[in-house]
Amino acid sequence: MAKMTSDFFIERLKAWGVTRIYGYPGDGINGVLGALQRANKAGDGIEFIQVRHEEMAAFMAAGHAKFTGELGVCLSTGGPGATHLLTGLYDAKMDHVPVLAIAGQAEVTARGASYQQELNLDRVFADVANFVQEVASPSQVRHLVDRGVRIAVAQNGVTVLVLPKDIQEEPWQDLPHVHGFTHSGPGYQRPKVVPYQQDLQRAADILNAGKKVAILVGAGARGAALEVVQLANVLGAGVAKALLGKDVLADDAPFITGSIGLLGTKPSYDMMMNCDTLLMIGTGFPWTEFLPKEGQARAVQVDIDPAMLGLRYPAEVNLHGDSAETLRELLPLLQHKDDRSWQEEIARGVKEWWQTLEERAMASAKPVNPQRVVWEMSPLLPDDAIVTSDSGSCANWFARDYKVKQGQRASLSGGLACMGAAVPYAIAAKFAYPAKTVVALVGDGAMQMNNMAELITIQKYWQGWSDPRLIVCVFNNQDLNQVTWEQRVMEGNPRFEATQDIPDVGYARFAESLGLKGIFVDDPEQLQSAWQEALAADRPVVLEVKTDPEVAPLPPHITLKQAKAFMASMAKGDRSAGKVLADTASQLINEILPGKKS
Repeated sequence: MAKMTSDFFIERLKAWGVTRIYGYPGDGINGVLGALQRANKAGDGIEFIQVRHEEMAAFMAAGHAKFTGELGVCLSTGGPGATHLLTGLYDAKMDHVPVLAIAGQAEVTARGASYQQELNLDRVFADVANFVQEVASPSQVRHLVDRGVRIAVAQNGVTVLVLPKDIQEEPWQDLPHVHGFTHSGPGYQRPKVVPYQQDLQRAADILNAGKKVAILVGAGARGAALEVVQLANVLGAGVAKALLGKDVLADDAPFITGSIGLLGTKPSYDMMMNCDTLLMIGTGFPWTEFLPKEGQARAVQVDIDPAMLGLRYPAEVNLHGDSAETLRELLPLLQHKDDRSWQEEIARGVKEWWQTLEERAMASAKPVNPQRVVWEMSPLLPDDAIVTSDSGSCANWFARDYKVKQGQRASLSGGLACMGAAVPYAIAAKFAYPAKTVVALVGDGAMQMNNMAELITIQKYWQGWSDPRLIVCVFNNQDLNQVTWEQRVMEGNPRFEATQDIPDVGYARFAESLGLKGIFVDDPEQLQSAWQEALAADRPVVLEVKTDPEVAPLPPHITLKQAKAFMASMAKGDRSAGKVLADTASQLINEILPGKKS
């Protein structure tokens, strides 16, 4: 059989090191699927993972990129299959990870005829993609794959290649050496990027002059954990972590203040409000109100992406460079600070905070305190476990109550903060590292939205994993809980049952119906044993916990405006007002008692 353009396309992806594609079939991409089948039969193929929905395929591609550092790849047919990819691709774009999306398209001969499933996909994907191109001729395929993959990897962004159905089935011919053709090649090696020495010295001068240095790290600091710790030790600094940087450093060091922001910790907030010097490394943390007030602190920022420099806080020195390489050049220029009072103050705050978290987690609830679900999980996880979280209130407990160990990985949808990412992320992590334990923390809203269907994907593939342990922990509180609390605290409105109530679904029973293991918990004293049972299971597990929706996922600092809004929502007849847990709601109430300052 003569080689078709789709065969060359798969060969070129293979040459770029692609080993796995997440996708869903359709007639608009059948030529590529046929090429995958032929390559697999010849023993030189690419693994294809069939998902339940194209959005989940894109999330899996993003998850693969996050956990491996490699290019993630997803595939769809044209029309509705292609538009389904958008949400997951925006997740990759906003969290700066490399993803290639392959989309089918109506035949070139029918383009412009308002043909079935014909969309102008190059325009559809123009905003999300660093590079998007629809193939008009087989001769383009070589350089579009080469250029598209190189751009995605080099820019940590999204590439979309649109392949019309008839182009896929065209015979492949090697390119002639004539005018009008371009001969590209595969391959890319990320360079060493470091700032000039004079800029490093300027940054060192600022850090050396500081007496209260705060460090904020994000996902861009992941390869620089050792250097960050050395930096903190030299400068006597504390280190806060943006949520995407949660797994950059273990939480066992006394100067690690944990997460920052709405889902952050009090030590992180206090450190930022009292520091005189700020060093930001590989982070685009967005919430200005959780950073020092402008003019309070002198700042230095390090980032590989120049577009992110000086974006969140005005830095005196912006260092364009790789985090690890830049810090290695910076460290010899720093002076060891003998005064450790600032770091010791931070350490006391961190110690008190962990005690506070334990008290909150162990507080009684009706029936189970959601904080305790993660608190009990944390010490039981293997040292190389991978944890994913969905958006919503469960992300609060992931951010605060999960104590990361050295060697563990963790992530969630950061910039997009999208519901529905936890389970596809976990599936991608399991395919990338089939011998590791993977846990997804998911709210019942996200499970009902799209994650329940992906349990079928788990059922389809789990027996091929060397270690079958994948645990989906569902917080079943029959409430879109994060939004409920935003209605109360941000808007001053009572809980709106019409928008917030969701059905009670038997998630554990559903898992059992698929041949997976289901565990249901409605007694907090059973949590530890339930986690132990799940971690010892011989197959994937859905651990369903009936949690109390009235445990408040409060930010680390409550403004007077937020406190008044919350009290107003209670006064307006919030039916759950009497059930709100005192140990968390009191943070709000105390803000408006006499003698308290805003």
